[in-house]
Amino acid sequence: MPKTVACPSCGKEVSRKAYDCPHCGHPLRKPRRGLFGTIFKGLLIVFNIVMLLWLIGYIGVLSDMNAGLTDEAERAGAFVGGTIGMGMLLALWAMGDVVLGLLVLLTRPSK
Repeated sequence: MPKTVACPSCGKEVSRKAYDCPHCGHPLRKPRRGLFGTIFKGLLIVFNIVMLLWLIGYIGVLSDMNAGLTDEAERAGAFVGGTIGMGMLLALWAMGDVVLGLLVLLTRPSK
């Protein structure tokens, strides 16, 4: 197997390992994400899906709970508690996204 290939843009010989042609700058291949980068990117996607499902389930539970309440004080308490719970869930989601997003950013492919 030859160690060089012809650049599709300028036609000059370039190493197979090169990402860009050193003569004209034409991109030859894309850098690939490493093992940890792939794992962190997958975790970020799964985390967001799980948090979205959790949020939808939480809203469903709150609406079912509020349907059975008759007293105004009970409804007010459920509203306050539901709002606090929703805020904590969204804060957890944001913190998890920041941490996993930084890990994905730090493990991005490089040349």
